[in-house]
Amino acid sequence: MATLYLVLLTLHNLNRWLILIAGIWTLIRSVPGASGGRTFTPADRRPVVMFMGSLHLQVVLGLLLFAFMGMQNIPVFANGPRTSFQWEHLGLGIIAAVFGTLASVQARKAPTDQGKFRAATLWTALSLVTILLAIPWWRPLLRFFTQ
Repeated sequence: MATLYLVLLTLHNLNRWLILIAGIWTLIRSVPGASGGRTFTPADRRPVVMFMGSLHLQVVLGLLLFAFMGMQNIPVFANGPRTSFQWEHLGLGIIAAVFGTLASVQARKAPTDQGKFRAATLWTALSLVTILLAIPWWRPLLRFFTQ
């Protein structure tokens, strides 16, 4: 069971970097188009969908970790800045995934190209800020099968 825990923890950690890269990629594609004058193409939509999908995967991995740690009596964020951080991390992660989903849905449904770029920019930026608040910065930035 300890091996499963380390695999989940490593995947959760590595996926964090995929999320940050996809979020920055989304902003690089969407911010210039938010002022108008550009057509929202599939190449502009691709990073938004990748960002949303990786956020959803992160929430699933996080919930599996949370459940697994509870079953094994492993303390969650035992060396965290405060005892409530585990709940803050979980709650902010879910909120970030909701914001990422809104980025994708609103960018798809907006009636104008400028509206699509603006929706992608706004919701992705809000999601990234939420993610940056939820990251346990005192823990290793890269983790490969270690606690």
